Amino acid sequence: MKTISVAILLLALSCSVHAGHKANAWRNKVIYQVLVDRFAGYNSDSWNPCWDLKAYCGGSFKGLQQKLGYIKNMGFDAIWISPVVENTDKGYHGYWAKDIYKINSHYGTSQELKNLVSEAHRQGIWIMLDVVANHMGYGDISTFYPFDRDEHYHPSCEINNWGNQWEVENCRLAGLPDLKQENNFVKDELKYWVNWIVKEYNFDGIRIDTIPEIPVWFWSEFHTSANVFTIGEAFNGYVDYLKKYVPPLDAVLNYPLYYAFKDVYMYKQSMTRIRDVLNEE
Repeated sequence: MKTISVAILLLALSCSVHAGHKANAWRNKVIYQVLVDRFAGYNSDSWNPCWDLKAYCGGSFKGLQQKLGYIKNMGFDAIWISPVVENTDKGYHGYWAKDIYKINSHYGTSQELKNLVSEAHRQGIWIMLDVVANHMGYGDISTFYPFDRDEHYHPSCEINNWGNQWEVENCRLAGLPDLKQENNFVKDELKYWVNWIVKEYNFDGIRIDTIPEIPVWFWSEFHTSANVFTIGEAFNGYVDYLKKYVPPLDAVLNYPLYYAFKDVYMYKQSMTRIRDVLNEE
């Protein structure tokens, strides 16, 4: 759920081939990140200011589509969009799923999402979808779909020690119901869903949220099911920790280099800090 404040940096891309694009083809892309709800309203030319930043602000697929030329003219040829599924209350950001097979109506319709992707492709822009396989949103799980039973989730406990990998994989992030990938129904449904949503909307790649919170074995199967370029988010600055995720995924966000940049440009450490990270990678 955390994102880098600078350009997306890819770590250790493989050369595997997918039904969509090669991983190496994504290496050359200049990617623009969009939080759908906060980018452009249904009519992007007459969007009112939003004063409640904890609620929906009116961003939409159609508004984003109207701004594709603006994004392309800045030099970007790919867009990473926030999760698009139906969310629980105030899930404007998309990371609190309620029904993974429904499109969030605050952003628009299923057809409008298809129109966005189609028009982006017409303009030579690839679309990367942000997906979540770790958790669902806040609320009564009996109202969720398809994970509506207690057996679909790990027992309730909070992640307090990020150095304890068992706790990271089995407990809750900020109280969010933690999906139990060891459950065959959960595992198979997530794999089916990611394959379906990529094909249904013709996405070119996926960015995967919170990958350390799920065992590595799951990502191999999820990656195969997605059948497109996969890049994961692991909010960790240690290269050795991140290497275990590449493969099975094509890449991870390069947080080690992000932290090195911060150390050098914010905290006045030596430029050798950046060199050392690059050598380690």
